Amino acid sequence: MHGPASPGWLLVALCAATGAYCLLRMRSAVEEQRRAAGGEALMGFGMAVMAVPAAVAVPPRGAWIGYVVVFGGAAVRALWASRASTHHLHHLVGTFAMVYMAAAMAASPAHHGHGGAPLLTGAFLLYFAGYVLWSGLRLIPVAEVAPAGGRRTVAWGDRPELARACRLSMAIGMLAMLLTL
Repeated sequence: MHGPASPGWLLVALCAATGAYCLLRMRSAVEEQRRAAGGEALMGFGMAVMAVPAAVAVPPRGAWIGYVVVFGGAAVRALWASRASTHHLHHLVGTFAMVYMAAAMAASPAHHGHGGAPLLTGAFLLYFAGYVLWSGLRLIPVAEVAPAGGRRTVAWGDRPELARACRLSMAIGMLAMLLTL
């Protein structure tokens, strides 16, 4: 993506760390958790590679087309999964945003700020800004009641607050990437 190198590398690190945590969440005993984590890992690593500053490496047009194909496939999968869970609608919007950004970069990889359609970019920015605020509010701790037998232990990969923090960081990353489009 276009923009200064230092914030770009911070975005790469954030997205790669998020993708790595999502890979670890795929070891969960809960099937739905594993499925969601797989899609989120793909998004995290895809965003990390896409966020590498343009001053370091400018991918060829074919790489951006590859992104369109990969995230287009992920969008079809998210659309199919959204029949069962509304959470997958967020994945669907995220994959469409990745397809949109990759298509914009394929169309104009060397021009700063001229890759996307302002109306669609604005719609994605509004969605992800709203999602950041909503998911940030969901991170506020609430008192949890322990079961009658005592303490309830949850594997660290199954902790809902960590999954929410993961989604929040990816939404913040998506906002940053859309701003540089």
